[in-house]
Amino acid sequence: MGDRRTLHLKDPAAMRALAHPVRLRLLGELRAGGPRTVGMLSDTTDEAPGNVSYHLSVLARHGFVAEAPELARDKRERWWAAAHEVTAWEPVDALEEPELRAASGALRRAILARYQEALEEYLDLEPQLDRAWVRGTSSSDSILHLTPTELQELRAELEALSARWDSRGAPGREGAEPVSLIYHAFRRPS
Repeated sequence: MGDRRTLHLKDPAAMRALAHPVRLRLLGELRAGGPRTVGMLSDTTDEAPGNVSYHLSVLARHGFVAEAPELARDKRERWWAAAHEVTAWEPVDALEEPELRAASGALRRAILARYQEALEEYLDLEPQLDRAWVRGTSSSDSILHLTPTELQELRAELEALSARWDSRGAPGREGAEPVSLIYHAFRRPS
């Protein structure tokens, strides 16, 4: 692991553990909303408390979450927090190792399904939102004709753009709400 902010995955078992939809959702909730108890996460995700506890223990075993005992009001209350702000891995590193390639693919597909679920939740919510929020919403795609080097440059620019807006958007600012930025850049099949 490099910085405390990012968990760099190289373990196929950790990738497979995170590739579960409930675990992805729980980790996302802890990252977006901060530390929470099992009961709070159960209410947010509509999962049974026992199920939430089980999935948190799996996430903890692989270093994605950690207990936050300093938040507990008594010994029975257990708080959980995301251990990192970002999980990252390089798909190219998995190409030569079949187990890692399969785990990386499973995790990427699970994340894509979570993205779709989140977008569908937004579409259901959109009619109730202030028009200013809807006006800023965007969904688009482009067909670009790039070399591998140019695709890598595009990736670097997209990551820099995301980082710039991430550093600007502190939680708790007046009028600020969580916004999802999702982008994909990949070579299309011929």
